[in-house]
Amino acid sequence: MVRIRVLVVDDHRIFAESLAAALAAEPDVDVSAAGSGPAALRCLERAAAEGRRFDVLLVDADLGGKVPGGRPAVPMQTGDEDGLVDGMTLVTEVRSAQPQVRVVVLAEKDEPVRAALALQAGASGWVAKDCSLNRLLTVVRGVLRDETHLPPALLTGVLRELTTARRHRTESERLVESLTPREREVLRCMVAGLGRKAVAERLYLSPHTVRTHMQNVLGKLGVHSTLAAVALARRAGVGPVDLTGDVVERGGQLA
Repeated sequence: MVRIRVLVVDDHRIFAESLAAALAAEPDVDVSAAGSGPAALRCLERAAAEGRRFDVLLVDADLGGKVPGGRPAVPMQTGDEDGLVDGMTLVTEVRSAQPQVRVVVLAEKDEPVRAALALQAGASGWVAKDCSLNRLLTVVRGVLRDETHLPPALLTGVLRELTTARRHRTESERLVESLTPREREVLRCMVAGLGRKAVAERLYLSPHTVRTHMQNVLGKLGVHSTLAAVALARRAGVGPVDLTGDVVERGGQLA
């Protein structure tokens, strides 16, 4: 019998332990649990190093949040919080580091916007936390067949969000393409959070010249603030400049 290795990632101890116990009762499921994003990443790395990779992650949509009443959520293990990793960030990191692992997001309620973000991050499903065990097992086995699972009530909303996001991304990409190589270079510095003085020092330009470039970037992108420019750049897939090395140009283009 081929066994499915599942990792439950939730910072609410009672829910995580109950779900793990229910899944462990299935003859073809091996299950572990992690109480935080960092703990989950360590579990994945350790399992990969030992040649027993996980197949499916079940991730709390509100990982890193708080339980009702505003009290901090209880981690599964003490001392495993070495940096906050929320649910959506964890989906992105897992899919980037171990793309063969399927991720299903467990949510308290149906939210088309967040479900669409989860799919864009690489999740294969969005499931209500109060769904039946049979439903959850169907989803777990389905995503291993490369199926995408969403509650029927979410389909229309998610499709609308994905269509809108794609339209915005296309427009953002067109605007970024209108920038000169130097302006794109400045934009990447802005995405990295560098201020005018830091950009000037990095690019060996005067602060006045950098200010002109930044004004040109905002004008061409049709925005009125650095935050808006960074948000648009992110939609277009523009990443931050590498702060560990020097910017290199080849033939007028960024290396």
